[in-house]
Amino acid sequence: MGTLPLAGITVISLEQAVAAPFATRQLADLGARVIKVERDTGDFARGYDTKVHGMASYFVWLNRSKESIVLDLKSEDGMAVLRKLVSTADVLVQNLAPGAIERLGLGPDEALALNPRLIHTSISGYGRGGSYEQKKAYDLLVQCEAGLLSVTGTPDSPAKVGVSIADVSAGMYAYSGILTSLLQRATTGRGDVLEISMLEALGEWMAQPYFYAEYGGAPPARSGAQHASIAPYGPFGAADGTVFFGIQNEREWAKFCADVLQQPGLAQDARFAGNALRVDNRPALHEAINGVLEELPTAEVLARLDAAGIANAQLRDMHEFSAHPQLAERNRWRDVDSPVGPLRSLLPPVTSRETDVRMDPVPGIGEHTDKILAELGLAAPGLGVRHSIN
Repeated sequence: MGTLPLAGITVISLEQAVAAPFATRQLADLGARVIKVERDTGDFARGYDTKVHGMASYFVWLNRSKESIVLDLKSEDGMAVLRKLVSTADVLVQNLAPGAIERLGLGPDEALALNPRLIHTSISGYGRGGSYEQKKAYDLLVQCEAGLLSVTGTPDSPAKVGVSIADVSAGMYAYSGILTSLLQRATTGRGDVLEISMLEALGEWMAQPYFYAEYGGAPPARSGAQHASIAPYGPFGAADGTVFFGIQNEREWAKFCADVLQQPGLAQDARFAGNALRVDNRPALHEAINGVLEELPTAEVLARLDAAGIANAQLRDMHEFSAHPQLAERNRWRDVDSPVGPLRSLLPPVTSRETDVRMDPVPGIGEHTDKILAELGLAAPGLGVRHSIN
C-alpha cells in the first residue's frame, strides 16, 4: 500500500450527529488524522440506538479511524487545548448550533488569525444569515423544506427518504470542498472559509425536479416506486417476491413481450404502442404483465429479464444486501475494530490503483485524550471532562 493521500493532514472536528462526521470520516479514510472533540457524554449520535452490540449504528458508520478527545470547553484550560490544536491543524470542521463557534472565539476570522493556513469548515441547516439561520434543522425537516417529500411517496401520501440524505449531501459537499481547498492552499499558501448548508446541498440534488416544475408548469407526480413518466418501470410481484425492471425503448418493449412474457402479440396492442400510451394505460399494462409474472418464481423472472437484456433488480432487504453476491465476489467487506469488538464494514466506494484506504477502530469516548494532551506537553487534570456547547 502506498502512502495514503491525506497522510500528514490534521483535522480538528467539533462535530455531532451525521453531516460533519460523514465528511471527516471520509477524510480519515484517506489518511487524515481526525481529532474528534467530544463532551463527557460523547457525540449524541453515540446514543441514537444500541443495535451494534450496544453501540449506535450511526456512530459506528461515521466515526472509524478517528481519535476522540474529551474537553471542557466551558473551562479556560479546555479552550486553551482546543486553541492549541487549531493553531497547528490543517482543517477545522464544525456543525455546532448557529453562533456556537463564534461564542467559543473560533469563528472564521478569529481562527484564521490564529492559523492563516486553516481551512475553516462550517455545516449548518440553512446557512449564515437569512431568517432561517437560527431555525433547527433535522434531516427530515430539511427534506421537507427542499421539496423532496413533494416528489417522493405515493399520490396519496408523501414519504421521506429512508436514510439521512440531507445530512449525507451536506457531508459530501463539505468533504469535496475541503479536498478542493487543500489543493488551492498548495498553490496559494492560504487557508479558506467554507460554509455548507443542508438546504442548499439537498437543493442541488433537487435541481432536476425544480427545472421540470419551474419551466414545465407542473411538478413531477409522486408515483411511489413506479417511474412517473416511463412504463413499465418499477416493481412487479413474482410468485415469491418482488422484481424491478425498466423498459427504455420500443425494441426492448417488443423483446420483453416476446421473451419475458412470452406473449409477442402484446407488443402490437394499440393501447401500449409507445411509452406515452403505456403511461396513460398503466393499469391495463400492469394487469397484463402481472398476469404472467405473478405465476413465476423470482429467480425465473430475473433470468428471463437478463436473457432478454432488460435492466432489472431484485428488491433486497438489508440482510439480503449484506449477503449480496457482487460485494462478496469483489471482496468489499472488512472488519473494523471497536470498543465492542470487530464489526464487518463496507469498504469506501472509490478504489485507487495507487493506494489503499484506512479502516482503523471506532474510538471510545475520550479514548485518546491523554495521548493528545501528552503530545501537546500538557497534563490531563483540570482540562475537564465536560463539553457543553449551546
